[in-house]
Amino acid sequence: MNSPYDILHHSLSQKSALVAIIGLGYVGMPLATYFHRSGFRVLGVDLDEEKLAALRSGRSYLNHLPADWIPAALEAETLFLTSDYSALRDADAILICVPTPLGKHREPDLSHIIHATSQIACFFKRGTLVSLESTTYPGTTTEVVLPLLSKGGRVAGKDFFLVFSPEREDPGNKSHALSSIPKVIGGVTPQCAALAQLLYGAIFTETVPVSQPAAAELCKLLENIFRSVNIALVNELKMLCGRMGLDIWEIIDAAATKPFGFMPFYPGPGLGGHCIPIDPFYLTWKAREYGFATRFIELSGEINTSMPQYVLSRCMQALNMTGRPLRGSRVLVLGAAYKKDINDLRESPSIPLMNLLEENGAIVQYNDPFIPHIAAMGANSPERNSIELTSAALKDSDLVLIATAHSCYDPAFIVEHAPLVVDTRNMTGKLLENRHKIVQA
Repeated sequence: MNSPYDILHHSLSQKSALVAIIGLGYVGMPLATYFHRSGFRVLGVDLDEEKLAALRSGRSYLNHLPADWIPAALEAETLFLTSDYSALRDADAILICVPTPLGKHREPDLSHIIHATSQIACFFKRGTLVSLESTTYPGTTTEVVLPLLSKGGRVAGKDFFLVFSPEREDPGNKSHALSSIPKVIGGVTPQCAALAQLLYGAIFTETVPVSQPAAAELCKLLENIFRSVNIALVNELKMLCGRMGLDIWEIIDAAATKPFGFMPFYPGPGLGGHCIPIDPFYLTWKAREYGFATRFIELSGEINTSMPQYVLSRCMQALNMTGRPLRGSRVLVLGAAYKKDINDLRESPSIPLMNLLEENGAIVQYNDPFIPHIAAMGANSPERNSIELTSAALKDSDLVLIATAHSCYDPAFIVEHAPLVVDTRNMTGKLLENRHKIVQA
């Protein structure tokens, strides 16, 4: 009689397996697309019924993730979309792609992982492969997920298979297709890792096995902490260059001509997205369990989270040079998304920037062609609607703040019609005319 390992190995090899993906967001949807495209049947599970309705009609809630292939796949019964976890009983492989936010005291919030895993434990069949993709601290897979799946005497590597394989998504990045990004895999047992390599090898050109799930978990944190620390460095240098009368972007570009030993990172108004503003704190929290203070990581977090306050001070200085106070001034913020050319608001520094400006008396409007509406986020963050970016809107503003450098923005047009521009992204860096209107921040 074939073992659960042999049965799953055969179904993965033949692509007859049903691959379930829990969480149809910026991680889950690309995976669903690639697995379906490679010939697997796909089950998508998400608790948001509005999102499921949109996907069924061929609409994606993220503009960089097309969903127009979904209706035909549903009709052909090669794709299934549901909010009912009981559908997992038919799955051969289950990928967990749920959010891992921070709590109000910057502690890891694993509630989404725990809920998804508890539901899997209720329904999954013997021989199922479970892969956690959500970014988390080292130890989550074996300390949190494994015990939940092991209830009833089930044994990992025998009755089910468990790995951690971190997502490496970069929303809006067109230079690297998902399939070309090597896939790191940490299995609870060698059998777990081998099956995950077989699964992911169907859509990724390279898989990178590591010794254990904790190594893969820390690998993902290292990648994002590396970025956070280096962004904090250039943000700090940006503030110093402001006092010294130097252009940080010119300096970075000059340093980047060195063909070895340097990698350019660029400053901004603060960090955004789900990963870089959040992931470092997962490791600093876990490190305390070992009596270790991650001072370097925490310092980078402090610098990056302070950037909206720095931008606010630069706006005040810029207005002061024209003889106006911030209080009562009309400020037009360009860009609400956390990075250019996407409609993702998660952790966007534009939100605290607008709130800070209003708290200090400014009259704030915003434009973002990708985000026409911003829902209220508490008493200090009201509901907002994007206004049309016209010459009149620019002229009617006392200050235009460039927070996100969308490709559709014309910097020459903006600077021509705006009386004053504070640029946090160096979008106006190559302009020669009207430089007297531009203040870097």
